[in-house]
Amino acid sequence: MARRQQPKRLSPYRQFALAGALPLLLLAACEKAPPPEAPVAPEPPQPAALLEPSGFEALPGWEADSVAEALPALRRSCRRILPSPDDKAIGPKALGGRVGDWRPICQDLERLAVTDDISARLFFETWFTPFLVSDNGDAEGLFTGYYEAELRGDTKPNGRYRFPLYTRPADLVSVNLGDFRADLEGERIVGRVDKSRLVPYFSRAEIESGALSGQKLELIWADDPVDVFFLHVQGSGQVRLPDGKVKRVGFAASNGLPFYAIGRAMIQEKVMDGGDVSMQSIRDWLRANPDKAQSLMHRNGRFIFFREIKGEGPIGAQGVPLTAGRSLAVDPSHLPLGAPIFLDTTWPASDRPLQRLLVAQDTGSAIKGPVRGDFFWGSGEPALAEAGRMKQKGRYFLFLPKSVAARRAEAS
Repeated sequence: MARRQQPKRLSPYRQFALAGALPLLLLAACEKAPPPEAPVAPEPPQPAALLEPSGFEALPGWEADSVAEALPALRRSCRRILPSPDDKAIGPKALGGRVGDWRPICQDLERLAVTDDISARLFFETWFTPFLVSDNGDAEGLFTGYYEAELRGDTKPNGRYRFPLYTRPADLVSVNLGDFRADLEGERIVGRVDKSRLVPYFSRAEIESGALSGQKLELIWADDPVDVFFLHVQGSGQVRLPDGKVKRVGFAASNGLPFYAIGRAMIQEKVMDGGDVSMQSIRDWLRANPDKAQSLMHRNGRFIFFREIKGEGPIGAQGVPLTAGRSLAVDPSHLPLGAPIFLDTTWPASDRPLQRLLVAQDTGSAIKGPVRGDFFWGSGEPALAEAGRMKQKGRYFLFLPKSVAARRAEAS
């Protein structure tokens, strides 16, 4: 908002001259009054994660959930956390405390050999305090789903396999703006250097038109451009080769351009009815309309580069394999990765309660805000069936170590 300038102090001569002109000025004002200043609209509040301490008895469905199923996911996160020094912050502004707060929890979890839910609940109730998360007081948010895509491909191109997955280009530059200004911590831009200038990286349309040709970046060649597009949206997948073997690929980098939801465009342009839009229906439409599909997919300029994943997967942003039905993607600028989160929402396209303990282990370009999550459903068509329909309202509770909760209580 522009600052109003202070009036200048006039000299005695100018005060006298204006005094003589005052009647004329008033007459002119009567003839045509100046328009009133337009009111300045207040700036909307910036998203802020507010935490309200709660109790386990307040978690809807806590006693009914099979919480022991979340222990393997948390164990993976712990193994990622423990090698770091005790003073390393967990989450934005050390919201999740520091590694030292998690060390006794993770060490106890390593010793824990339970499979029953009663013992698992006791473990969480012993070590954690739940906090209801809100966005400036609004605890309701949006929860969507994602899955690990499956597609058919080969390591060499031929008449059937013509659509490449690329590895990360050598000229792609990722800049952490926080290295230059403290107030930009967590912000990142991606581009390439052109004549000593950092410029935006090539878009999806430019890459698919040959911008990276001849660099030998092709990792896999797939048989379906629509499957490739959905793999880019999901960020990881399994590629079945002609000999029956499976290669797992995961996110290596992006071109840094913003994600564009083509489903929203299809609704706005009346290509599809809003009530019918899902991942499956979008996929079916793109396949049935190949003459229009490419231009529509090119609207999403964001492009993903992949790497081969050896062993378990897919790998989330925390660097650990995700667990179907127990991993959640969140906005890491608001919540700490590795923390347990109790989700209170509904099953996809229904009002049936979905109340489950998850672990924050991933992120997503469309997952922004204090109360926003992406539920990982697993791999293949059954997972797609759930993920593709999920667009539910809900809320969640963040579990923090009791030592962190105690410090928050003292500071409040």
